[in-house]
Amino acid sequence: MSTFHLYGIGAALVDTEIEVTDTDLKNMGIDKGVMTLVDSARQDELLEHLSDHLIASKRASGGSAANTVIAASYFGASTFYSCKVANDDNGLFYLNDLQDAGVEYHRDNELEAGVTGKCLVMITPDAERTMNTHLGISETVSTNELHPEAIQKSQYAYIEGYLVSSETGRAAAIALRQQAEQANVKTALSLSDPAMVEFFRDGLMEMIGDGVDLLFCNEAEAMGFTQTDSIEAAGEALKQYTNAFAITLGSKGALVFDGENYITIAPRPVTAVDSNGAGDMFAGAFLYAISQGHGFEKAGKLASHSAAQVVSQFGPRLRPEQHAELLQQAFA
Repeated sequence: MSTFHLYGIGAALVDTEIEVTDTDLKNMGIDKGVMTLVDSARQDELLEHLSDHLIASKRASGGSAANTVIAASYFGASTFYSCKVANDDNGLFYLNDLQDAGVEYHRDNELEAGVTGKCLVMITPDAERTMNTHLGISETVSTNELHPEAIQKSQYAYIEGYLVSSETGRAAAIALRQQAEQANVKTALSLSDPAMVEFFRDGLMEMIGDGVDLLFCNEAEAMGFTQTDSIEAAGEALKQYTNAFAITLGSKGALVFDGENYITIAPRPVTAVDSNGAGDMFAGAFLYAISQGHGFEKAGKLASHSAAQVVSQFGPRLRPEQHAELLQQAFA
């Protein structure tokens, strides 16, 4: 019997959210709607420039896969997360936050000196999120952070596509997939961001290998990765890389493929204020649902409702009590 429903690996980032305008992004030379890697000096420069834009928000452990794993944990899944933080204030906070969310992690790894990763999340009035990320010590996440025993005792191993931008992170992602396959643990991967698909497609192919069991992506990522010009063509092309997939379509809902049939997931209409974390929440809710034995249609409904709730409020995560409310709404 599995000990963990979900094992994940990804960056460990502490987020700062800022409301900006399209003009702000243009003046700072920032590409809208994607994640851009920056060094610490550039991130500090942006924070200084936007110091009067800061909105009140609590610190929370972040990173795409972390958001997914934490969401699954709050829904009720047993989870484990592999990442790398430094022996600094943010790093200690990060691990404590994982623990508070009920997520297990590799407690035997000694924390190294350095800087824990930080992500500057800029939200424009159309609710689009644009990220500038300084990975810090997360850039060196490697196979050393893997926990083979936890992997073997999991139902699903989840890989964050952002790891493709780091040589050691990509190697860790590949090793996780291989260890999971050897242990008959199902594999899931997120393409993460259109920029990852555009600039690191070959690396993503390496991470996918001969194929994963489940792949998550949005519309732009699906078409970019498969080099197609329609969602229908992208769906057909994805079948050579994965047994099943979920393509999020924003306000249009989602399209999922369960290995045999396509299922259209209806959107839940909301007023969007912040799209940051929507895809992460979708994956977390979906993985929770299927790990509990629900089919793809029910999983898609919960994921769609949950992602809609995330975009209707600031921040990439929901309050713990909101997860129970969503379970009641989706599975009533």
